[in-house]
Amino acid sequence: MTTDPRYYALTEATWPPASTRGLGPVTLRDGQGGGSRVSAATVHGTASDAEIAAAEDAMRAMGQDGLFMIRDGETELDAQLAARGYAVKDPVNLWTCPAAHLTDIPVPRVTAFCVWEPLAIQREIWEQGGIGPERLAVMQRVQGPKTGLLARHKDKPAGAGFVAIHNGVAIVHALEILPHQRRCGMGAWMMRQAAFWALENGAGELAVLCTKRNEGANGLYASLGMKCTGQYHYRILQKGH
Repeated sequence: MTTDPRYYALTEATWPPASTRGLGPVTLRDGQGGGSRVSAATVHGTASDAEIAAAEDAMRAMGQDGLFMIRDGETELDAQLAARGYAVKDPVNLWTCPAAHLTDIPVPRVTAFCVWEPLAIQREIWEQGGIGPERLAVMQRVQGPKTGLLARHKDKPAGAGFVAIHNGVAIVHALEILPHQRRCGMGAWMMRQAAFWALENGAGELAVLCTKRNEGANGLYASLGMKCTGQYHYRILQKGH
């Protein structure tokens, strides 16, 4: 599998850091507590050990751990960071499909909605899943078309999610189902709702990111006919290095 590089730019546009800056070949991200995706540094081309060390110092100055995203094919950087004491963190799959693929079945009434700004119940669902104010701030930073997802099952709130569009691709982030509402098909209905919204807003493709260890979510996306078309992982500096 070779990941299309445009997906990395799409991910950043739909889940953006507070700011970025270059330090030699390294791009630094100020995530302001919003998680790995908005905090990880990336390397364009190659970086010397001295340039990696300078990036580590800059990340510490921002109050962040030494953290790099390793994109598909960056095997030399992966080995270089491993030698410096970096451990693999959160390998991620990218799932994609034509948005129209998930609009063959209408979403039943009062099952899934698109709502923006987020309602209090969406915020509560996200908070229960560990998606707090820092990640909500990431959603607010998105400049393009965006919406929130809200699912209901048996007249009770069931799940929340976020969708944003960049360059014709709608990417789903922060998809969270309440524990007692899982295994009821809510994730599938939310993805279908996202697909309808994508088409209505000019996006012909739907994508979602998922850690490889999340077997349930990966199974869901596969069952919907989505294809795993990309991957990446992080390297985080271990304490004592």
